[in-house]
Parts: sequence; structure tokens; C-alpha cells
Amino acid sequence: MTKDRASSEITLSNKSNLLEQDPYEYELQDVPEPELFREMFPYTEVPKIAYNYRRVPMNMPDKIYITDTTFRDGQQSRAPYTTEQMVHIYKLLHKLGGKNGIIRQTEFFVYSEKDRKALEQCMELGYEFPEITTWIRATKSDFALVRDIGIKETGILVSCSDYHIFNKMGLSRKQALDKYIGIVSDAIDAGLRPRCHFEDITRADFYGFVVPFATALMRLSEQSGIPIKIRACDTMGYGVPYPGVALPRSVSGIIYGLQHYAGVPCEMLEWHGHNDFYKGVVNASTAWLYGAQAVNCSLLGIGERTGNVPLEAMVFEYAQLRGDFGGMEPRVITEIADYIVKETNYDLPPMTPFVGRNFNLTRAGIHADGLLKDPEIYNIFDTDTILGRPPLVAVSNVCGLAGIALWINNYYRLPPEKAVNKKEPFIAKIKEWIDAQYDAGRITVISDEEMIAQIKLHGGDFLERISK
Repeated sequence: MTKDRASSEITLSNKSNLLEQDPYEYELQDVPEPELFREMFPYTEVPKIAYNYRRVPMNMPDKIYITDTTFRDGQQSRAPYTTEQMVHIYKLLHKLGGKNGIIRQTEFFVYSEKDRKALEQCMELGYEFPEITTWIRATKSDFALVRDIGIKETGILVSCSDYHIFNKMGLSRKQALDKYIGIVSDAIDAGLRPRCHFEDITRADFYGFVVPFATALMRLSEQSGIPIKIRACDTMGYGVPYPGVALPRSVSGIIYGLQHYAGVPCEMLEWHGHNDFYKGVVNASTAWLYGAQAVNCSLLGIGERTGNVPLEAMVFEYAQLRGDFGGMEPRVITEIADYIVKETNYDLPPMTPFVGRNFNLTRAGIHADGLLKDPEIYNIFDTDTILGRPPLVAVSNVCGLAGIALWINNYYRLPPEKAVNKKEPFIAKIKEWIDAQYDAGRITVISDEEMIAQIKLHGGDFLERISK
């Protein structure tokens, strides 16, 4: 249902400087049966990507930010962090975010004594950024709890697909909308800024529920004078970044529609994605490009099922889109990854971009030869300068003389004037030993300790030279 198009106003936009006609005002469609988009989500088959060829303009906000859910969604798929670990990681997030606070917020649970203690200790640090927020159940007692702690913003779950409204909660759309508006009003009355988590938005009836609900929230915000943030949650990773994709899977369509049809300003729009279909990062970047000011992430991508959008990935997306890091300190990413792996025994896949131990490691001799001549040939960027991670080579039967030389140069952090090349006689002797190992049936790579022993055995002159 919409208002008559002929009755809408034509006004001069102060953004585009063009005459624009008011968009349709969508009203709630209180359907008797759930809309499950069965042609798109057949369940017994792989979901379908449908096109309607409708394209919307990019609308990158003046300022874009990263928000963090490491202590909330990031704790739902792993052993919980201790209080001490949470406080240390929060300090590292602050350090990574830099002077401009590009990592804007982080959210905490408040239900356990451990979580509340960590939250309070983090607040005592007095950092402006990341601002500490919470995620709570939609009850007055929870509102009072976080208000008394001193929290200003809290996340509230407001599921918006019929899968949740009908099949999980047993409500009609009208009942759900009325319930949600009442909950958000209670949060405002409790002195909190609500952040509404539109769960499962990529399976929701966008014009029949999402837009009318978002419009109602914007009216409530205007009436109360309290900003109400909307977090568009791609709960199942169904979002698609391609132009012309039909709703509800279109990331650009969701962000544009919330702005254009519901009047949600970019500073109140946030994207929260999952990686079920390998689209977590590109969907988050698409949300930025089309008008969401913030993208919600977790460190190392740790989260439910396939995980959340990796925070470290969006640090590099930010730098690629903006031309610099905006004051962020990317070398802290290495510090964070090392801490989480060593302190919490997290099993980080070695090939994980930017943080895995093998992300800039090569095994092929021909690649090692190229790296030895010019690291830029096979290294994605100066990983040593930006991340404190020089390019590495695995020493094995396929690394060649160049691989051995490169390993030595990187292990001993040799400057160019002291670097060895593959023609050094002692390197040939080490290669003979390596080849003999594999001729005898070895299948594992050569360890650092074994390499050091061989260098001591055959490279005495080299060790003496670099010690001067």
C-alpha cells in the first residue's frame, strides 16, 4: 500500500541539487501467511540469485567506520575469553583504531559476572574509542542493568524475516512491529540509544515489513530526539553484492532502500554480515559504497558457523577505498593475531589473509627466486613495513637455492648490503643435505631449528660476516 504518487511533493535536493519527488511511503503488509521466498530459498536446493536489473547509485558516506563484535558474536563460536584477555584485546583494538577512532565501537554481553567485570575494567581505561556498547535482551530489567553500568548505546534484537516472525516467534507482522516499537520506546525511556538489529534482513519482505518498520523507527527517533541506529544483519550470509540483483538478497538495494524509502541517514546505518557463501568482506564493502557508515566485524572473523566479517580485512578495505589507513595502526593486527593464538590456543588457519602464518609464505622455488630478486614480484604489498611480517619461504625439496637464500635473509632480518644470494657455496651444501632428506623419504618441511643447525655447520664465514 502506498500514498498516491500524484500527491507527493517535488523539492530541490540539497545533496544532488536536482528536483526530486518524494518516494512512495510503504505501509506494513500484515499478510496472513509467511512470505518465505521459496523460489529463491528452496532449502532442499542451493539458494538462487535472482535479478531484476534495478540498479541504485553508489553513495559512499563522508566518513566510514568499523565496529567490532569480538566480545559478542565472536564469543558465540569459541571458548569464552577471560576477563584479562578481553581487557587486553580491547586495549589492542584501541591501539589499532588509531587517533581518529576508525574502529568506532565494540559490543559486550552483560549477563555473566566475567563479562560485566571486563566491561567495567575497559570503561575504566577512559578510551573514547572504541565506544563500549552492549547487546541485551529486550526487557526493562536489562535496560536498567546497562544504564546503571553507564552504557549509552545498546543493541536490541528485532528479527525481521517471516522465518523469525511467524515460524520462531509465532506472531503476525503487525504484532511484531508493535512489540518492537514498544521495546525501543522502553529503551529510550531508560535513557539509552537503541541500535536495532534487523536480524535475517536478506530473507525479509523488504517493502512489506522492513521499510515500514524502519520508517516507524525514524518517526520515533524524530519524536524523541534520540538517534536510533539500524544494523542490517545478513544473518545467514545470503547477501549478494552484484548490481541488478533482486531483493531481499541485494546488499546495495537494502542500503539504498533504507535510506531512500525509510529516511535512515547514513550515520545511523550499519552492516553486519556472515561468510556462509564467501561474500562476507565484499558485502561489507558494498554496504559502505552504497551508504552504510559502519560495518560490523570480529577479530580474525571468529563468529557463528563460517564466521563474521574479519575486522582486519576491513582495515585493508578501508585503506584501499580511502587511500590511507585513516590513522589506524595496521602492525597491531599482527600483535592481535599473535596474542589470540598464543593466549587462547585458537587454531588460526595458516592461509588466512593478513594474519595466518603462511599468508605471505611461498613454497615454490621459482617464486622464491622471484622474491629474492624483488619481493614485489610475489608479495601483495610490503608486508614487513605494514604488518611487521616479511615474506617467507618454506624450506623443502622444491624451494631451490633461491628459497634457502630467501629464508636466511628473512630469518636473520638482513639488510640489502648483508643479504646472501643463491650462489653462496654454503647454500649449495645446505641444499645437498635437504635433497638427501627427501631422497630418504621425508615428507615434512625443514624446521627453523634444522636450518639453524645446518647454517652453523656450513656457514661459519657467513655468521661471522653478519655479526660484524
